[in-house]
Amino acid sequence: MKPVVERFLKYVSLDTQSVPDAGQVPSTSKQKNLSGLLVQELRELGIANADMDEYGIVYASIPASPGCESVPVVGFIAHLDTSPAVSGKDVRPRVIHAYSGEDIVLNADMGLVLSPREFPELLQYQGDDVIVTDGTTLLGADDKAGIAEIMTMAAELMANPSLKHGPISIAFTPDEEVGGGIEVFDLDRFGASFAYTVDGGALGEIEYENFNAASVSLSIVGKSIHPGYAKGRMINALLVAMDFQSMLPVYENPACTEGYEGFYHLESLQGTVDHAVANYIIRDHDRQLFEEKKEQIGKIVDYLNGKYGAGTLSALVQDSYYNMKEKVQQYPFLIENAKRAMRSIGVEPILVPVRGGTDGAFLSLHGLPCPNLCAGGHNFHGRYEYIPIQSLEKIAAFLVELAQTFVSESQTV
Repeated sequence: MKPVVERFLKYVSLDTQSVPDAGQVPSTSKQKNLSGLLVQELRELGIANADMDEYGIVYASIPASPGCESVPVVGFIAHLDTSPAVSGKDVRPRVIHAYSGEDIVLNADMGLVLSPREFPELLQYQGDDVIVTDGTTLLGADDKAGIAEIMTMAAELMANPSLKHGPISIAFTPDEEVGGGIEVFDLDRFGASFAYTVDGGALGEIEYENFNAASVSLSIVGKSIHPGYAKGRMINALLVAMDFQSMLPVYENPACTEGYEGFYHLESLQGTVDHAVANYIIRDHDRQLFEEKKEQIGKIVDYLNGKYGAGTLSALVQDSYYNMKEKVQQYPFLIENAKRAMRSIGVEPILVPVRGGTDGAFLSLHGLPCPNLCAGGHNFHGRYEYIPIQSLEKIAAFLVELAQTFVSESQTV
């Protein structure tokens, strides 16, 4: 078994699930168990300055090869936590050797089958060895695949002085899945001029565009009257919420959009006749369309307040993150170097927009240009998650090549 696979299987055995709204970083202390293991492994590789801070963030750096000290520092980042959506405890992965295109029974008792009829991209990996779950948990390729690939890159660079590279910074962060850990990231300590998150999907994908994002908390004050005497008096807050939803563009929701198309997404609705709260997220790659979506929320609120009475609805709209493209495109060599390194391992690069956000979006907007690279997995955040072993191996090799491209290009920021 190749080292990158051994590392991946070891890391997914640790439960590092994060939780939302914990009010602390990391949101779960168990994420530090993986942090501590990674610090130990990095030091065993000879990276003496590897350490973990109070938040569980792992920082480490690899010195430049002799003669390459003037090359700008490039960073590589992956996250420790797994999604709260499905348990990451007691992950029991298994390998489907030389996958032949058939249905994969994940768990017969639960009736869970990973089928190419539902997930046709599986057929791209016929002949590969595919790691799957047993159906009781997610797998954790998001983002323990990225961690394993970066760790394998670090091992290769430390063990082979003939591989010429500039200074390398490495970091592993908590709470990416709940949007908290990167806010306490120490850019000065990390010390990179630019970086890559290794937190993407299928082999070959390179991402430097993501959604602009906002959240909406809609509060609705109803008027509860005994239903027998409610005519002309009752205002049912739940029905007002339904009225609000009906005024949003029907096809601008996640189930009807793809690519660069944005959406409004109702995440939760709780309440009674008397009071209701609806929580939405707004997403769009285009900044102008993003701003127009937020304005639309205000227009609907104003209209419905005119219909039901002033103060019936109020909306708190808060921006979450922005499209990294506006920052990353100022440094086109970051994408060109990644494309060249990808081709050097025999894989044609694919530029795709992120239909979500990454830690790289936050970092880019705070002065550290940070595109996102593939980690190799599919069907993240669920029981149908899988990753081909060959993708793990090729991405680790790709990162080694990428680290070396900055020497030959002598890029500056």
